[in-house]
Amino acid sequence: MAPSPADANPPLGDPELRPRLVAFYLPQFHPITENDRWWGEGFTEWTNVVPARPSFKGHYQPQLPTELGYYDLRDPEVLVRQAELAREYGVHGFCFHHYWFNGRRVLERPLAQMLARETPTLPFCISWANENWTRRWDGLDHEVLLRQDYDGDWAERFIRDLIPILGDDRYMRVDGAAMLLVYRVGLLPDPPRVAELWRTLAQAEGLDLHLAAVQSFEIQDPRPFGFDAAVEFPPHPFGLRPAEARVKRLRRRFRGMLENYESLMEVALRKPVPDYHVYRGLVPSWDNTARRGYEAYVAVGSSPEAYRRWLGELARQALERSDTTDPIVFVNAWNEWAEGTHLEPDDRYGRAWLEATRDGLADGAEAFDASRRFGIKARSM
Repeated sequence: MAPSPADANPPLGDPELRPRLVAFYLPQFHPITENDRWWGEGFTEWTNVVPARPSFKGHYQPQLPTELGYYDLRDPEVLVRQAELAREYGVHGFCFHHYWFNGRRVLERPLAQMLARETPTLPFCISWANENWTRRWDGLDHEVLLRQDYDGDWAERFIRDLIPILGDDRYMRVDGAAMLLVYRVGLLPDPPRVAELWRTLAQAEGLDLHLAAVQSFEIQDPRPFGFDAAVEFPPHPFGLRPAEARVKRLRRRFRGMLENYESLMEVALRKPVPDYHVYRGLVPSWDNTARRGYEAYVAVGSSPEAYRRWLGELARQALERSDTTDPIVFVNAWNEWAEGTHLEPDDRYGRAWLEATRDGLADGAEAFDASRRFGIKARSM
């Protein structure tokens, strides 16, 4: 196990600390045999990003990187640079999308290289993307490239395969338990039995588990599934539906969805606090034109300023509930370039997304401190 600095995993329940902002991390920025076969030799996420084109006046496409460039994650120093940049602007850690198909790992190289090294020291966790890998990037049952199945003793093999990862000193913990996310817990056969088996096998290796169900499609309350918490994953479940957004010169071929980013944010913030354990989440932007072309879903009007307000409110909420719920907030994502949501510097905003991250976390902490010290009730958006 790689060593970590003393402050890599500070006590999450301490209300004096800012909430831990965890960014989802996509590892599909290096070629693999499967993508070579399905999409052409040398395919990476950048293959779709570069040729993307706008669908209306002012539409920011293509979205292109600047400081980090068109990186290749086969180089372990790329992840080191990303971690340094994340830490500089207040991101606590990365949540790696983990691709495991009944014993077959895909896109595992960046994390494997990190586990084999002492750097970066940034905390991390994983989210198992337990859905089909499809040609349409939607995880459904059409045009399946790599099917997710649950045959035999898959549950035992899955958790045993993860135990070396969960035991790394850098792995994120909640009250000492390793945080493991599952993207679509509703697809698991008999989830409560699976959760119990995972806990039993992990405990036999000296590990406790904090199981979190991502609210991607069909999940709200995680408790009936035997899980400890839920994780919001915008624009699911607040978006992904037609809504009016005013744009000019929309291409006639466009058959996607245009939604107002501020409306999406308001819907998310109006959601009442449930009686189950949930970690709030947000997106800085959303535009999957690079993947879906004229069938894209676009959150129109996103900006670093709006994202800062959304994050500030979630940070305040997380601190207010820190006596009962660990103050963790998830952002989707660090580097989902083909879905138009990333904190990494780009050619329109530079480091503005990162600066908004730092400032939003500070805004939330200040609002919480004012309400605690002076009894000033923070104004919701």
